[in-house]
Amino acid sequence: DVSIDASVREAVAAAVAELGGLDILINNAGIGAAGTVEDNDDEQWHRVLDVNVVGIVRTTRAALPHLRSSAHAAIVNTCSIAATAGLPQRALYSATKGAVLSLTLAMAADHLREGVRVNCVNPGTADTPWVSRLLDAAPDPAAERAALEARQPSGRLVSAAEVAGAIAYLASPLSGSTTGTSLAVDGGMQGLRLRPAGQ
Repeated sequence: DVSIDASVREAVAAAVAELGGLDILINNAGIGAAGTVEDNDDEQWHRVLDVNVVGIVRTTRAALPHLRSSAHAAIVNTCSIAATAGLPQRALYSATKGAVLSLTLAMAADHLREGVRVNCVNPGTADTPWVSRLLDAAPDPAAERAALEARQPSGRLVSAAEVAGAIAYLASPLSGSTTGTSLAVDGGMQGLRLRPAGQ
């Protein structure tokens, strides 16, 4: 439970004991929220910020003493297209992911000289159980899925495997000169502006 410091420290200690050290930390725990700034109460704002942002702080804080001993330490934070694009009905979630992007840059600066690289991935809308639950709750799930697919220039949702591949690259020594970077895995959503098909 990334919202409980003792739980995080216990999990990191168990991983180090089992693996004999720690080379990679993937900060992937997160929760979502829908609505404008008017739709979520203070308790929900605190909860989502606590998991999505402070959760990264807790796990990183627990892992850093072990990562510093690695010859190729890497941290990869899961961010989101919501950090770089204004998405409707995602004010709280977007605020947390904007914080993750800034936190990634700050961590990269703080720990580069300690031999710890820090990057993040920015997925677009991914075909995950969380998105499936959102679609199931929509009045017309098929129409909602079509709208989400159309929002990404590739015309489809991002797969979990594609996000995992990007994380694996950033975590590996193959990206040894990459730090303080956000890697978009979004079907072109962040940077492309295609004309409608047929035009």
